Amino acid sequence: MNKSSGRVMAWNVFKFCTPLRALGSIMILVVLAIIGVTYYSVVVVNYGPALFHGGRDTVVSLAVLLLFHFLLAMLLWSYFSVVLTDPGGVPRNWRPPMDEERGDTDPLVGAQDGPIGVDSNQFPMPGDAAGQKTRLCRKCNQFKPPRCHHCSVCGRCILKMDHHCVWVVNCVGAMNYKHFLLFLLFTFLETTLVTLSLLSVFIAFFTDGEISGTAGTLAATFISFVLNLSFALSLLGFLIMHMMLVVSNTTTIEAYEKRTNSKGYYDLGWKKNFEQVFGRDKRYWLVPAYSEDDLQQMPALRGFEYPTRPDLNELQQL
Repeated sequence: MNKSSGRVMAWNVFKFCTPLRALGSIMILVVLAIIGVTYYSVVVVNYGPALFHGGRDTVVSLAVLLLFHFLLAMLLWSYFSVVLTDPGGVPRNWRPPMDEERGDTDPLVGAQDGPIGVDSNQFPMPGDAAGQKTRLCRKCNQFKPPRCHHCSVCGRCILKMDHHCVWVVNCVGAMNYKHFLLFLLFTFLETTLVTLSLLSVFIAFFTDGEISGTAGTLAATFISFVLNLSFALSLLGFLIMHMMLVVSNTTTIEAYEKRTNSKGYYDLGWKKNFEQVFGRDKRYWLVPAYSEDDLQQMPALRGFEYPTRPDLNELQQL
């Protein structure tokens, strides 16, 4: 009975979700459709025509349209950077660095499927016998770097995997996590701007106020307001959650595992944790790209090497 229960618990539900890859073009079209309806409501129906009203209306409309287009450009740049950037995979025949003191690579630990489509192996920890071993992915039949997990949707191991996101039709990992966070940030700012800019029309709609336009334009405005309000509220919580993960140097998978002995292993302080995602060059913090210097000087940005807390390293040597 126990063995049977163990096999049930070990089932990977994501093996039934491989068709998620076929939703790629559909999800991109959904995102573009939402953007299209919003653009029509804000620019074509409401604030575009208001540019020619003169006075205060012209000034407000110009400010809204400039900010709207700037945020939209950054949103699309970040979005397609997440979609098109490889999150980071393990090169074929990759092997962990040799331990000079031991004279060989460490023995292996087999990976097991976790409850959310990734392996549940815990990364090495001081004082743990398993912490002296290197992980092996049974599905890929190759070594796995630290913080690497197997994605059953993508069918491969992803460096510093955070999660597989159907909205971006890609895994979010070491090479595109920053792009994903910027996508969340600019989408939240854009949806908040749209919500506030259409709020007066929405209120007038329910208070029998004066509203100009046809039934079709009013419907588009109503739909845009509801969609953008919903996204703004949901993205706020999602953005806060991910920023908490960034400042603690934890991925969604690592947080989900809730292993007490893995807590804080890579936590170097909020500033260094932030730099491991956004880089040190402040000019690149708000764009989905890294400077060449950061890529060369910060191995963590490439997804294979991650410094650990000095105090835990000292404890491991005791």
